[in-house]
Amino acid sequence: MQKMRQPVVIIGIGELGGVFAKAFLRAGYPVYPVTRNMNISEEANTLPTPETVLVAVAEKDFNEVITRIPDQWRPYVGLLQNELLPRDWTSHNIVNPTVISVWFEKKKGMDCKVLIPSRVYGPRSKVIADSLAGIDIPCNILSSEDDLLYELVLKNVFVFTINIAGLALEEGATTETLWIKHNELARGIADEVITVQERLTGATFQRERLIDGFIEGITGDPDHKCKGRSAAGRLARMLAIADETGLDLPRIRGIKSRIKP
Repeated sequence: MQKMRQPVVIIGIGELGGVFAKAFLRAGYPVYPVTRNMNISEEANTLPTPETVLVAVAEKDFNEVITRIPDQWRPYVGLLQNELLPRDWTSHNIVNPTVISVWFEKKKGMDCKVLIPSRVYGPRSKVIADSLAGIDIPCNILSSEDDLLYELVLKNVFVFTINIAGLALEEGATTETLWIKHNELARGIADEVITVQERLTGATFQRERLIDGFIEGITGDPDHKCKGRSAAGRLARMLAIADETGLDLPRIRGIKSRIKP
């Protein structure tokens, strides 16, 4: 007979957090939510050794939340935000987290839509992959930190490119429309996003391999809308990074100049 599993803590129960909660519950893990109104240190004292602590807050809230992770929970941290790079957790002294590059979409009032299998790496990879499989969300376990870095950069190239390009396209434009009808725009933005990713990581990437991965994401859901609610914020964050690092990014800056204030 199967023993009671260790609980999973989820910080932030939004749409994605809810999907993971369902996956963990289906797999037999008790789920403990931590909301913004709860004292995270007190909760950590109550439950000092969970199976994992999944940080499921939005990108804009990540830095504020990650600084408040209590010491006893840090060995169990799992991260799933877009725009992640290793510097985002190492700068907060998070060592060896489990990191998920999420390739499914969940919006209010609709079921999950899988584009391609999500990717996961770290000590709780199997727990997460097996749990997601139980609710029919495929997830590939990566074998190295280099693979994780590539997958994080690929997801960043995808989300930044489609969102920033979407600001310049007609309302409701899809990723298929972007790639087929505005291919030069898509490639130009993607190339600048890759330049930023290389500057932030200190690594060099095979650009055509990233473009092939970008196309795979588009093929997985050709009707995916380019411009979501995060588009304007992503444009602003990309330009802020460019200013900090001294990068020009003429294509992306050109889109900014065309947007009405």
